[in-house]
Amino acid sequence: MSLLSHAAVLLGAAVVAVPLFKRIGLGAVLGYLVAGALIGPWGLRILTDVENILHFSELGVVLLLFLIGLELQPSRLWVLRRAVFGLGGAQVAVTGALIALTGVALGLRIDTAVIAGVGLSLSSTAFVLQILTEKGHMQSQHGRSAFAILLFQDLAVIPLLAVLPLLGPGGGAPAEGSALASSLKAVAVVLGVVAGGRYLVRPFFRAIAAARAHEIYTAAALLVVLGTALLMVQVGLSMSLGAFMAGVLLADSEYRHEIEADIEPFKGLLMGLFFIAVGMSANIGLLIERPLLVLGLVLGMMALKAAVLFVLGRASGHAAGSARDLALALPQGGEFAFVLFGLAAGQGLMDRLLSDLLVVVVTLSMALTPLVISLGDLLIKRWQRTGPAREFDAIEDGDPRVIIAGYGRFGQIVSRVLRTRKIPFTALDASATQVDFVRKYGNMIYYGDASRLDLLRAARADKAKIFVLAIDDVASSVKTAEVVKRHFPELKIYARARNRQHAYQLMDIGVEVLERETFLSSLEVAARALEGLGMRAPDARATIERFRAHDERVLLRGHAVHHDEAKLIQSAKQAAQELEGLFETDESAPSGKDDKAAAV
Repeated sequence: MSLLSHAAVLLGAAVVAVPLFKRIGLGAVLGYLVAGALIGPWGLRILTDVENILHFSELGVVLLLFLIGLELQPSRLWVLRRAVFGLGGAQVAVTGALIALTGVALGLRIDTAVIAGVGLSLSSTAFVLQILTEKGHMQSQHGRSAFAILLFQDLAVIPLLAVLPLLGPGGGAPAEGSALASSLKAVAVVLGVVAGGRYLVRPFFRAIAAARAHEIYTAAALLVVLGTALLMVQVGLSMSLGAFMAGVLLADSEYRHEIEADIEPFKGLLMGLFFIAVGMSANIGLLIERPLLVLGLVLGMMALKAAVLFVLGRASGHAAGSARDLALALPQGGEFAFVLFGLAAGQGLMDRLLSDLLVVVVTLSMALTPLVISLGDLLIKRWQRTGPAREFDAIEDGDPRVIIAGYGRFGQIVSRVLRTRKIPFTALDASATQVDFVRKYGNMIYYGDASRLDLLRAARADKAKIFVLAIDDVASSVKTAEVVKRHFPELKIYARARNRQHAYQLMDIGVEVLERETFLSSLEVAARALEGLGMRAPDARATIERFRAHDERVLLRGHAVHHDEAKLIQSAKQAAQELEGLFETDESAPSGKDDKAAAV
C-alpha cells in the first residue's frame, strides 16, 4: 500500500471515529484508539505496518512535550509549587510504589516493576481536562488539584524518558573511559540549549517575524523543536527532553502564544496518529484469551489509584465530596504510559508480552473512565437522597440588612462590596462542599436551602431590607423567589438571571430588579471594542446605552408573550428590525437631532 493510501486510511478512520466518540461522550482519545484497533492487525487488517507508523507518530509526543514546556512559565510553576510537587509528587510516589511492590510480589524484576508502577500511576491529561472542562469543574477545588497532579505527572515523564535509554542493555554500560566523556557531552549540550534559548532563539524569531511570512515562522518554530530534540538524541538523551526544554525556555518569551498557535495543529494531528498507532498495536488477542486477567488488572489498578487519590485528597484538606470527585477523575491510565511501555520494551527493560498487556489495561481504563464518572455521579445522587442529610447550619442572631442566597461567583462579589461598606449580611448556599471550601478563606457563610421557609425565618428575612437572589440553578432560583414573594412580600428581591428565559420566569413571580449575568459585562466589552475600532469614547458609550435601553424595552415586551413561542419569535424579529432602524436613523440624522433619535 502506498504512502498516500496509508494517509487516506488513517485520516478516514480518524474522521469517522473521533466525532462519533465525542458525540457519545467518550472523548477523542478513545475514538483514535478504537479507530486504530479496527484498522490494525487485530481488526480489519487494513494496515499492518504498525512499527513505522508508531515511530513517525512519536513526533506528536515530542510536540506535546514542547507545548507542555511552553505552558510552564517559571512564575506560574512557583505559584502552584505546593499542589504540583506536594500532592502531585505524593500521588505518583505512593501509587507507583504500591503497584511496583505488587509487581515484585507477582515475580517481576525490580526495574520492570518500577517502570510498570510509574507508568500506571500516570493519568490521562487529555481525558481528564476534557471531562473537567465539559462539567465546568476546572475552577472547583478537586478540579484545581487534578490539574496540579496532571502537571506533575507530565513533568515526571521527562526524566524517565531521558533515563530509560540509559538503563537498557546497550545504554547503561559504555566502554571504559567513555562514560565520563558521554556525560560531559550531554551536560555541554544541555547547557548549550539553555544558553541558545536565552540568547539566540528570541533574536532568531524576531528576524523571522520581520520577514512577515507566516509559513516560514511556522517552519522556524518546528525547526527549533525538532533541532533541539535531535541534539539530545545525538548525546544519548531523549527527544522528548529536548522538546520540553525548548518549550520551557520560550515560556516567558513574547512569541510564546504565536508559537503555540502554530504548533498546535501539528501536535493535534500527530498525537491523533500516535493514538491510532497505539490502538493498532494493542494486543486485542490478550483480552480475548485472558479476559478475567485483563479486567482484573484494569479494575484493580483503578481501585488502587482511586483509593490513594481519596486519601491524599483528604490529607491535603479536601472535603469528603471533593476528595471523592478527585478520586473519580484520575483513576485511569494515561497516554504517556503507551510511550513508556513501548520504550521500555524496545530497550529490553520489559517483556514485549507484558508491555502489550499493560497497554491493553491502560486503554480499557481510559475507555471506562467516562462510565465510572457517570456511575459515580448516579450513586452519589442516590445516596444523597436516601442517606443521612447534613443538618442545616444554625444561624447566629442578628439583624442583617441583606440576605444573599447563592454564594458562587456572583454572590461573592456582592458580599465583598457590602463588606467594604460594613453592611451586615447573611449568606446562604445549598452546597455543603462550597460552604466548607469558602469558610477556609475566612468567609462567614451558612449551609442551607434558601427556598426553605424555616431557614429564611431563622435568617431574619422578616427584618432584612434586600434579598440578593444569586442561585445558579434556574429551578432552585425560581422556587426561592416564589417563597420569598409569598411569605416576605416587603423584602425587595435583587435577582441574577442566567438568561432571558430565566428572567421571564422571575418576572412572572413579580421580581422587578434583575440582571442577566453576562449582559453588562458583554456590553462593556462591546463598548471597548468600538473604541478599539476608532470610535470616540462618548459615542461608543452612547451607542451601548441606547442598545441597553432598547434591549430592556424588548425584554419587557417579550415577557408579555413569552408563553407563546410564535409570538415571541415574531417579537424578537420585530425588535431586531427596530434596533437596526434606530441606529440607521441615528447615523443619518444631523447632530442637532440626536435627542429626537434617542427617543424613538
